[in-house]
Amino acid sequence: MTVDPSAREVFSLPLHEGSDVVTLRRRTQSACRALELTGSPLVRMSTVVSEVGEHLLGVSALTARLYVSERAGAAVLSLRFSWRGERRPPASLLAAAARLLDDCRTSRTDDGGALVLEQHGAALTQPLGALADGIRDKLIATDGGTDLIEALRSQNRQLLAALEESQHQQDELQRLNTELEETNSGVLALYSELAGELEETNSGVVALYAELEDKTRQLEQANESKTRFWANVSHELRSPVNAVIALTRLLLAPEAEPLSSEQRQQVTLVHASGNTLLALVDELLDVAKAEAGRLEPHPADTNLRALLHQLRGTLQSVTQPGVVLRIPDRAQRGTLVTDEVMLTRVLRNVLSNALKFTTAGSVTLDVDEESTNAGRRFVFRVQDTGVGIPAEERERVFEEFYQVKGLHQRGRTGTGLGLPYARRLTEALGGTLTLDSEVGQGTVVVVDVPAVLPPSVNAGDAPRTVPAGQRSPGEAGSGADGEAAAEVAQLSVVVVDDDEAFLAGFRTLLGRLVASATCVTDSATAVDTVRRAQPDAVFLDLDMPVLDGYEVRRLLAADASTAHIPVIVLTAADPEDVRASRLEPVRAVLSKSRVTPANVTAVLVRHSDPAETQPSVPYLTTLAMPEENR
Repeated sequence: MTVDPSAREVFSLPLHEGSDVVTLRRRTQSACRALELTGSPLVRMSTVVSEVGEHLLGVSALTARLYVSERAGAAVLSLRFSWRGERRPPASLLAAAARLLDDCRTSRTDDGGALVLEQHGAALTQPLGALADGIRDKLIATDGGTDLIEALRSQNRQLLAALEESQHQQDELQRLNTELEETNSGVLALYSELAGELEETNSGVVALYAELEDKTRQLEQANESKTRFWANVSHELRSPVNAVIALTRLLLAPEAEPLSSEQRQQVTLVHASGNTLLALVDELLDVAKAEAGRLEPHPADTNLRALLHQLRGTLQSVTQPGVVLRIPDRAQRGTLVTDEVMLTRVLRNVLSNALKFTTAGSVTLDVDEESTNAGRRFVFRVQDTGVGIPAEERERVFEEFYQVKGLHQRGRTGTGLGLPYARRLTEALGGTLTLDSEVGQGTVVVVDVPAVLPPSVNAGDAPRTVPAGQRSPGEAGSGADGEAAAEVAQLSVVVVDDDEAFLAGFRTLLGRLVASATCVTDSATAVDTVRRAQPDAVFLDLDMPVLDGYEVRRLLAADASTAHIPVIVLTAADPEDVRASRLEPVRAVLSKSRVTPANVTAVLVRHSDPAETQPSVPYLTTLAMPEENR
C-alpha cells in the first residue's frame, strides 16, 4: 500500500525510542499548521500519530514518512508507517483512527506491514512542490535546539572532551560530570513519567472523541425519530378529527334534518373544537418541521384585501363583548409575493392572542408598506389594550409551551405555542416578529416581511395551495354555481378509502351531490371495481394497507380501460408530505379537512371536462376553505 504517486515527501524519520515519537508528533503538528489544519483536526491527527508510534515502537525498521499531495484542489497530509515483522496496531486503535481522521488504511508488505493516516487540509494556494519545500524548511529551522535530550548529550560530550584536554582539572571535571549524570537521570525519569501521563491522556482523548462521535450520531437519530413521530402522530390525529369535522358539518348543513336550538349549539361546539384541535395538530407539526429545517414557504401573488377580509370574518366571532376589532379594508399599493397560508396563520395567531387577553378596549391591525435599503417590505402592527406582559417575561413568551402565569389565564385554554409558532413562520417568510408590552397598558406586536419572497428551492414537489376565496384554473367560474351543481348531479364516482368514520360522512355528502357513489374499503379490489364501474371520477385515499394510494394510482394509470378516468386524491396528511411526483397525472389533492360541498363540486366540475383530464397538462392543487372557529 502506497500513498498518491504524485505526493511529495516532506521527511522520513526512523523511530527507535520514545523521543523519536515526540519528534514525530511535533513535526506532524508543524506540517498541519502549514496546511491550515488547526483546532480539532490538528489535535486528532497529532493524537492518532502519537498513539500509533507508541504502539509500534520497538518493531524492526519502524519508519515514518510524511507526504503532501493534492486531491480535488485541496491539500492532503499523509503519514505512512512501515515496519518489518508480523506486528500491527490493535483493532480498537485502528477503529478510533478511522472515526477521527479522513482516512486510515493498513496493508501487508512482503516483509512486514504499512499504515497510512490522512487528513484533508485547505485549498491549495501554491504549487505542491513549493508547499513541500516550505514545510521542510520550517521543520529544519525549528528542529535545532528543541530536543532537550540531544542538548544534554551534546553538553556531556563537550564536558568529556574538556576532561581529556585539561588533565589538571580532572577532579573538578569529574565532580561536574557526576552532577551532570544525576541531572540527566532526573530528566530521563521526568521524561518517562511525562511520557506515561501523555500516553494515558492520549488514550483518554481518543476514547473521548469516539464517545462524542457516538453521542452525536445518537442525537441525530433521536431527532430523526422525533420528526417521524410527529408525522405519524399528526396523521393518526388528523384522520379521526377530519371525520368529526365532516360529520358535524353535515349535521349543520341547511339541507340536513332540522336540529333543536340546543342540539345545534352542541354540534356547533363540537365542530369548533374539532377545528381547534386540527389547527393545534398543524401547529405542532409545523414547529417540528421548523426544528428539522423542513418548513418551506411557497410564495405566490397575494391579495392583501382578501387576506384581511378572511381574518376579519374568522376572528369577529371570537371577539369578546366590549372589545372592538379593527382590521383595515385596503388593497396594497405594490405587489405582495409571499406564502399566503403562512402569513395568514401568523396574523391569525397574533390577533387571536391579542383578543384572548383583551377584555375591554380594542385590538387594531395596521398595515404599512415601506421602502428600505433591502427593498420593499410590508409591516403589520397589532396593538391591543389588554393585560400586558411583564418585562422579564417578554422573551420567555417565545419559548414553546411557556405561558405567563397569572389570574388572566383563568378560563382560557392554550398551549403556549401561538407566539413561538408565529415567530418561526415569520422567519420562514424572511421576516421578523418583535414584541413590546407594558403591564396594564397593552401589547404591540410588529410583523415585518419582505414584499417579494424568492421561491424555495426545496418546494418543487409540494402541492400548490389555493387560499380561500380564489379558484383554480378550470374550476366553475363566477355565476356558474347552478350549472355546476346540475352537471355534478349527473356524475358517478368511486371512493377508495379504508377509513369507515370518514366514509360515514363523505358518503352522505356525495349522496346529495352526485348520481351514484360506490365506496371501496379494500384497496386490493379498487382497480377491478373502477374497471367495472367506469365512473366519471375516482376519489382515492393515500394511506391504506395492502396497496397504498400511490400504488393504486399507478395501476389505474397503467390500465388502458381506467387510465382516462380522473383521479382526485383524498388525504389527511400535510400537503408538504404528499409526494406529488408519484401522483402524476393526478390533478387534485383534496385535504380531508377541506371536504365541503363547494370544494367537492369544484373539483368534480373541473375534472369532468375532457380537456382537463389530459396527462400532458399536470396540475396539482390542495383546495382550502375559510378557517372558521380555528
